[in-house]
Amino acid sequence: MRRTARPLATTALALAFAALAGTPAYGGAGTGRLELSPAGVVPGDEVTVRTAACGADGSATGDASAVGAGSFSLTPGAGQGRLDGRFEVPPSAQPGTYEIIATCADGTSRVTGDLVVSLTGTRTGQPAYPRGSVKTGVGGALGPDPVQTAAGVAALAVAAAGGTWLLHRRARGDGI
Repeated sequence: MRRTARPLATTALALAFAALAGTPAYGGAGTGRLELSPAGVVPGDEVTVRTAACGADGSATGDASAVGAGSFSLTPGAGQGRLDGRFEVPPSAQPGTYEIIATCADGTSRVTGDLVVSLTGTRTGQPAYPRGSVKTGVGGALGPDPVQTAAGVAALAVAAAGGTWLLHRRARGDGI
């Protein structure tokens, strides 16, 4: 039993060492992740982006075009050894999960993070109420143009007066 245990243990250690030697070491200048704060937003919110992937003195370009915000810059933060950037989620953004990407200026690293857009507020739990008017094609009683509303009311009044006059004439026997 002892004769087979030693070669198996040696083989297992050699395989583990080979696997560890082939994986990249984390925590260096070329690794890291993209931190989004807050990670859950409503349309119109501002998002702060941070990463340590490019080093403390590097720079990066962020890409938030998946959510419709376009590109943004990441620059060195105040002595924290990371890069900071900001972008605003457009008011037209639809609910869903979007991938935000940052690429280091020297091309050594590309990191991603997920941004969740919803219609309910994530920080306070309160719903985000819609802004603007609903485009249904049917105007209200006092639609966007008061001149058109007044013209419509005048046309209805003329039609009502004309109909009453015709009915009154017919009832007297004057003929139509």
